[in-house]
Amino acid sequence: MANFLTTESKAELSRVANAIVAPGKGILAADESTGTMGKRFANIGAENNEENRRQYRQLLFTCPEVMNDSISGVILFHETVPACAVGTGMGVTFADYIKKRGIIPGIKVDKGVVPLLGTDGEGTTQGLDGLAERCAQYKKDGVQFAKWRCVLKIGPGCPSALSIMENANVLARYAACDLCVGVFQASGLASLGKYSGGTAGAAGQQSLFVPKHSY
Repeated sequence: MANFLTTESKAELSRVANAIVAPGKGILAADESTGTMGKRFANIGAENNEENRRQYRQLLFTCPEVMNDSISGVILFHETVPACAVGTGMGVTFADYIKKRGIIPGIKVDKGVVPLLGTDGEGTTQGLDGLAERCAQYKKDGVQFAKWRCVLKIGPGCPSALSIMENANVLARYAACDLCVGVFQASGLASLGKYSGGTAGAAGQQSLFVPKHSY
């Protein structure tokens, strides 16, 4: 893979990767979908519209300076990338504002989990179509790493062989040379994949994948 990269690209990817895993720091996942945000707002009687979602995320991103010492990266949602950090006195987008704080902006590039036919409520992740074009635009918008999520249901009879093979195939396609090199590395985006399990327990402990662990 490295043979496809320029010296400058190698240096940038190394810098971003090391910054994300800096000791004592973690990643803030602010990539909730519009539907998930609606559930959260419903609990406080707030309308689920773009402006309220922008204000909610601005509240997170404009936390006191102690945030700079604890957060290495922030995973954004698609509509958040071009949104402006209104009231910060900087007149910049959220991605640029986060970078000015010394934090790496990232983006969720998958398009969510859909039902996997022939299984007991298991799913597969969509979003490979148009991935190259999206990543190229995200890079122009200042985003520096990407996240992709696959979900395995943990329980009696789960994950099924079909689910394991399907999700492994999706992750392999995401990380394949024509994507990982042609999309993320050529675009300058480091790649973060995530496998998350469902309900933990005895089945989860015996699973091939650890629940809520990033691979």
